[in-house]
Amino acid sequence: MLGKLLEQLQAVGRSGTAAIEAIGRGTLLLKNSLFWGGPGSAGFYDLLKQIYSVGVRSLIIIVVAGFFVGMVLGLQGYNILIDFGSEAALGTMVSLTLLRELGPVVTALLFAGRAGSALTAEIGLMKATEQLSSMEMMGVDPFKRVITPRLWAGIISMPILALLFSTVGIWGGAFVAVDMLGIDDGAYWGNMQASVEFYEDVVKGIIKSVAFGVVVTWIAVYQGYDSVPTSEGIGKATTQTVVISSLAVLGLDFVLTAVMLGGV
Repeated sequence: MLGKLLEQLQAVGRSGTAAIEAIGRGTLLLKNSLFWGGPGSAGFYDLLKQIYSVGVRSLIIIVVAGFFVGMVLGLQGYNILIDFGSEAALGTMVSLTLLRELGPVVTALLFAGRAGSALTAEIGLMKATEQLSSMEMMGVDPFKRVITPRLWAGIISMPILALLFSTVGIWGGAFVAVDMLGIDDGAYWGNMQASVEFYEDVVKGIIKSVAFGVVVTWIAVYQGYDSVPTSEGIGKATTQTVVISSLAVLGLDFVLTAVMLGGV
């Protein structure tokens, strides 16, 4: 009985040590790849190429998801507000919900599933085929050449995608509210414009999306770089990217919301 307990404690200790080591390796990767410069460093064209890969190619899922989320918010909000005779405030509810919370969070989750997993698989495959090792042998820093443009592409793309998600979601809510439910067009847009504040709602939502972009892209490139160079290892790293990124986004969202609302 005592031996089994000791084995369990040892397993917990090994897991904790491995997690601390992973955080340390991830921090070093971020430190080494956050800034440009060095032998064989990626250029502006490489950054544009990665923005197209992780940002532009994610537009379809972001736009479609944003429109349907806005429609659902419009339906649910109408059914709630009509009981209080406040259906004219539907534009306020939809816009604030999207700009403050759902826009940045859902965009980050979709980004992790689409772009994050692709980044992990791509870098993991480069490691498995020894392309990263070949760069080191040629005197090229793989961090500056491979990781840096992908990291910055994710950081730049996330807030843009989140704004597009929120914008399309507001239009989706307007489609349901005005065209389907018959709410006055002026009331929907007028109440929204009167209640939405640029700094408190829009800017803070952008700050959230930038933070999510850093975290999701960092996890994605680290999982790819640190993956076991086998097909099984790359598949496991891709799964871990989606799971860890999703949990990190949800946890970070609570912390940022509490800080922005003055709760902590």
